[in-house]
Amino acid sequence: MNRTFFFLLLTLILVAIDWYVWQGLKLAIRNLTPVTQRWIGGAYWGLTIATLVAYVGMQLLPPDYFSKNVRTFIIAFIAIPYLSKLLAVAVLLIDEVRRLFQWVISFFYPSVAVPSVETGEPTIPRSEFLAKTAVIAGTGLMGTFAFGILSGAHDYRIRRVRVPLKNLPKAFDGIKIAQLSDIHTGSFFNKIAVKGGVEMLMKEKPDIAFFTGDLVNDRASELQDYINIFDKVKAPLGVYSTLGNHDYGDYYKWATPEAKQRNLADLKRGHQLLGWNLMLDENRAIRVDGEEIGLIGIQNWGAGNFAKYGNLEKAYQGTDQYPVKILLSHDPSHWQAQVLPKFKDIDLALAGHTHGMQFGVEIGKIKFSPVQFRYKQWAGLYEENDQYLYVNRGFGYLGYPGRVGILPEITMMELVRA
Repeated sequence: MNRTFFFLLLTLILVAIDWYVWQGLKLAIRNLTPVTQRWIGGAYWGLTIATLVAYVGMQLLPPDYFSKNVRTFIIAFIAIPYLSKLLAVAVLLIDEVRRLFQWVISFFYPSVAVPSVETGEPTIPRSEFLAKTAVIAGTGLMGTFAFGILSGAHDYRIRRVRVPLKNLPKAFDGIKIAQLSDIHTGSFFNKIAVKGGVEMLMKEKPDIAFFTGDLVNDRASELQDYINIFDKVKAPLGVYSTLGNHDYGDYYKWATPEAKQRNLADLKRGHQLLGWNLMLDENRAIRVDGEEIGLIGIQNWGAGNFAKYGNLEKAYQGTDQYPVKILLSHDPSHWQAQVLPKFKDIDLALAGHTHGMQFGVEIGKIKFSPVQFRYKQWAGLYEENDQYLYVNRGFGYLGYPGRVGILPEITMMELVRA
C-alpha cells in the first residue's frame, strides 16, 4: 500500500511540474508564430509523455525485465528532463514570490500595485523575462547532461603529476606510475571507447601500474566482457590492485549470504585473470637495481557510513626497512582519518572513489564539484607535512552514464627525488 501511494503521489507531482513548466513555456514563446508554437508544444508534450510512460513502466514491470545498462539509460532518460524542469521551476517561482510579495505589500501601500509610467521604450515584462530565463536554463541543463553521456562518458584524459619524495632511492628517480581507479565495468555501454582508453594508457609505457578499487558495480559477472580489454594493462614492475566499496557487493540484494561470498571470491579471481596483483591488507617490496620501496595495499576503508574492511595496522607491519612507502587505499577519507594521524612515514597514498561526482568545472586553476562539500580531498594532488595523497577522478562512471566537466582520468605520475 505504501509503495502504491508513493507511486501515485510522485506521479501527481511529476504531472504538476509538467503543467507548471508548460505555463512558463507558453509565456516564453507567445510572440512566436502559431506554427512554431505548435511545434515547440508538440516536442514538449511528446518528451513529457515519453518520460512519464518510461517512469510508469519502470514501476509496473519487474526489476529484472530490463538489463542493467538499459535500466540505467531509462533512469537517465527520466531523471534528466525532470532535473531540468526543476531548475526551470526554481526560476519561475522567483516571479511567483515577487507577485505574492507585491500583493501583500499592496494592502498597506496601494500605490505599489500601480504600474509604472510608460517611457515609450520597448520593454519585456518581468514575467515573460523570467519565463524565457527558465526555458533557457532548463534546456541548457538538459543539453549539458545529454552531451555528458554522448561525449563526456569516454573522453579519457591523461593527467600528469610529479611528486617529490625526500627519501626516494636513486633507482626510482623518474619512475613512471600509471593509476586507474573506479572502472565500474557494469556501467559501460561503449566497449570500443573503453578499449581506446586502455590503449591510451599503454602508449605511455608506465614502469608500474596501480588500480585503486571499484572494478565492478556489484557483481563479479560484470567483468566478464572486459577481461580481454583490461588484461592489456601491463607494466614491467607489475600491476597492483585493491578493492573498493562496490567490489564487495554490499549494494546488491543477494539470495543468500553464501552467494555474496561467492561473488567476492569470483571477483578476486577476476583480478588474477587480469594478471593484477590484488593486495588485501598486505605489503610488498618493489625492487629496481638492488634498491626497493614498500607498497601497501588495503581493502576498502571509508570514513562515515562506508565499509571499513581494511586493516592498515596489519598491512603496515614489516615495512620499517622501506625508505619510501606508497599506500593503495580506495577511499580518500582514509588518508585524513588514519594515515595522517597514525602513519606519518607513509609518503604517498593513491585513492579514487569520488569520481569528482562526474559533474563540475575544471578550467585552469578553477576546480569545483559539489562532491567537495562531502570530501575535503576529492580530485588531484594534496600535501600535508611532506605526505602526499593523489585522488584519481575515475575511469568509469556510476548511476549517471556520463560526465560533465570532470572527465574520466588516466593518471601518469612521476616520482622524483626531493
